[in-house]
Amino acid sequence: MFENQINKIAKLLESNGYILLDGMSNEQINIIQDLYKITFPPELRELLMTFNPYQLYNWADLSEKNIAKMKNILAWPREGIIFDVKENSFWMDAWGKKPESIALAIDIVEYNLEQASPLIPIYSHRYIPSVPCEVGNPIFSVYQTDIIVCGTDLWDYFRIEFGNKNYEDLKVHKIKTNVPFWSGWIN
Repeated sequence: MFENQINKIAKLLESNGYILLDGMSNEQINIIQDLYKITFPPELRELLMTFNPYQLYNWADLSEKNIAKMKNILAWPREGIIFDVKENSFWMDAWGKKPESIALAIDIVEYNLEQASPLIPIYSHRYIPSVPCEVGNPIFSVYQTDIIVCGTDLWDYFRIEFGNKNYEDLKVHKIKTNVPFWSGWIN
């Protein structure tokens, strides 16, 4: 279904020195999704079944060490937001009036984060939402509360990060805004 785009991404990654291993089986993908409580959107799932760019994130490595590493990476966006609320007085208007108590503020943030789509790491602090599980989710750069869109979809992101498309050419009007919690950062 996405063969043309996946081939282009493979060429981009290889031209940037990345080694692509064999893709994963449907069974391996299902095990990974169950293990990490995520769902790969269709285009990412197909990409990972075609090749494994292990220098980005090696989803196929089920060693204890890699599982712990991946769980930390999956938790990083949540932890970064909580850090900024605690340490940098960050607060979003969408959360209501900020309470005086840091503990209560953290409770409110955690409640809001429970409504959030899980974010799946793509590269460094670049993530794709797991929900909605459909084609075309935006790619977010998440560094604590410095959250921006860095691709209207997976294909756009790879062209910007590894290809010759400029970030300034990002078509903001094409960005999906139905991503639970995270769309609030782009509106």
